[in-house]
Amino acid sequence: MEIVVIVEVLKALADETRIRILNVLYKETLCVCDLEEILKLNQSNASRHLTKLKNAKLITGTKQAQWVYYRVNEKILEEYSFVNKLLKKELDKIPQCQKDVARLKKYKERGGSCEKIVRIADN
Repeated sequence: MEIVVIVEVLKALADETRIRILNVLYKETLCVCDLEEILKLNQSNASRHLTKLKNAKLITGTKQAQWVYYRVNEKILEEYSFVNKLLKKELDKIPQCQKDVARLKKYKERGGSCEKIVRIADN
């Protein structure tokens, strides 16, 4: 394990929006348009944060048609147990992360996807 990699992971985790993205991606594989609606981000902001997370290898993306679906990198969770602990136990205690997961659930219950964007009212 190189110190440079650890620094990149820690830098990627040092942002509230990226933590929120990881939180919902830990629960579900999503594309940028899903994240935009669930987390109320604009496209460029979401893409910028996803790039940072991808560069730190915290997430992976799979292209399907014109969309890229992102998920948490399981290999990283094995390699850096503190990231796994953060996602599995700590984020569930944070009110904003709880709201995001509730919005994700509502979005999915209503059939939200890249093909069918569902608008979720702010709570």
